Formats: sequence, C-alpha cells, structure tokens
Amino acid sequence: MRINRILFLVLVWAVVSCACDYIVLPEEEDTSKADASKDWSAVVTSISQTGAGDLHVDLAIRNETGDWSTMLAAVDKPAVLSVGGKTTNCDTVFVSSGGHRLAPGFQMRGFVTGTKADPKIQLLYVECKGVQAAPGARLSIDYAYFTGEYNYYEQQANKKNAVMVVDLDQIASDLQYPIAEPVQDLIQASDVEIIAINNCTLILTEITRSEKGLQFKWVNSNPGEYPTYVHIGLPPVIGADGIIYGFYESPDIASVPVTGAGKTAEWTTEVAVPPEVKGLYILLSVESKKQRLFTNYAIDISDR
Repeated sequence: MRINRILFLVLVWAVVSCACDYIVLPEEEDTSKADASKDWSAVVTSISQTGAGDLHVDLAIRNETGDWSTMLAAVDKPAVLSVGGKTTNCDTVFVSSGGHRLAPGFQMRGFVTGTKADPKIQLLYVECKGVQAAPGARLSIDYAYFTGEYNYYEQQANKKNAVMVVDLDQIASDLQYPIAEPVQDLIQASDVEIIAINNCTLILTEITRSEKGLQFKWVNSNPGEYPTYVHIGLPPVIGADGIIYGFYESPDIASVPVTGAGKTAEWTTEVAVPPEVKGLYILLSVESKKQRLFTNYAIDISDR
C-alpha cells in the first residue's frame, strides 16, 4: 500500500510539472509581443509665436501601432506643456487622423475638414496661451486610438488610451511623407485584385487626374449565385505633402451598384486633390468577410 501511494504521488508530481511547463511557455510569448507593441508618436515640425503671443507648435503624427489605426486627441482635455518643473495647460489641440485609418508606418500632418462646398485643410498643431518656447520643454497629449479592421457594428473595438509626449527641442523640418517606415508587403499595386465580401473581386481599372482632383473607376466581379454589394465608401488619398484628402465618413454610407450573380458592376469615386500634390496613395477600405466589416489597403498611385 505504501509503495502504491508513493507511485501515485510521483505520477501526480509529473503531471503537475508537465502542466506547469505547458502553461508558462505561452505566457512568455505573449509578454514579448506586448513589449514590442507601440502606439502613435508625434514630432514637432515648427514652433512659432502667434500675434496674440501664444506658443504655436506644428506637429506630424506617425502610426507606430503595427496595424491600420485611427487616433484622436482627448476631447475637452488640454495638452500639458512642461518645462523647468512648471506646467501650463494648452487648450487649443488639433491632433487627429481626421477619422481616417492610416496605414502602419505612415505619417501625416493634416486632413481635409469643413464642408464639401467649402473644404479646408486642418493642420495638426497645439497652442499654449501666453507662453514661449524654452529649452527642455515637453508637450503631453492624451489621446485614444483604434486598430485593425473597421467594424460598423463594433466601432469601439480595439480601443486604447495613451499619452503622446513630444520633445520641443527636437524639430524635424525635413520629414518625408507619407511613408515614414516601410512595412513589408503593405503597399499594393494599383491593379491589385482584391478579394471582397462573398468572394467578389474588386479591381481599380482606371485613374483620371484633372485640375479638380482624381477619379477612380472600380469594377467588381461576383462569382456567386446571389446578387451582392461591395461597399468601399469614397476612398481618400494621402500624398507627399502629408495631407489626407477626402472627407471622412463611414465607408458603408456611399452607395454602390448591386453586382448580379455571375456578373460585374462598375462605378466611379472622386476625391479633390490639388494638381501639385504628388506621391499619392489611396487609403482604401473594402467590405470583406461579412457585411460592414472593412479591410484596409494602401494602393500605390504615386506615378499619377
């Protein structure tokens, strides 16, 4: 009886030891991934004083999350300027991707806002009332960001709050837009065949540039037995000036023609872009996998 009990205890110890090894290994892998993750970052592109004597800090922001992402500075919360142990609230904060999902490794400095009848360029900046720049100054900005595919039914998914700290002593006046750090296999050619919802194939077949902007012709092929829609919204573009052109709206809003079973459908979208802006990429959201779930693509049209 004593021998059997000893054998039983040995077996229990062995099982527990194996179980512990099995559990610990995945935890180590998860920890390494967490350590490697990053948020958004920002750099100062210029510093000046307004006519009213306020500190004006122009910024560029970069998506370093490793995934498609949109970001927005905390609403009704000031940025904080810190220098020499003293802090000052900065109430004017325009730091955002404008609602757009920006590709990983891309950076930007503004987006289109206003109305379609009266569009305006919103540059990214912070203003601090009644102060001047001083050596060692740092700017802290609370913000939220979302990563991954856009899901209309779960718009708050993959949300994270973070703080962006900007060193005002480091001014980057020669940034290259929009790609700050190339990501392998991210950029797609303009003639790429994109697999969309219900195994449809979406292709950009024609690009026309005029003084008003760009017109894209899209063709969707439906191999299925039932009619289907493939929503792509009104795709914006970003160019070598770091501005995202095109108003943001949920990509399911813009109407698209139905593609019949075994047939194709075509339609056009337009975006207003100044003729002098070059080095363009389309920030395309395509309805994929299921209704109102959108996968993102960076389409290279830099030769246009």
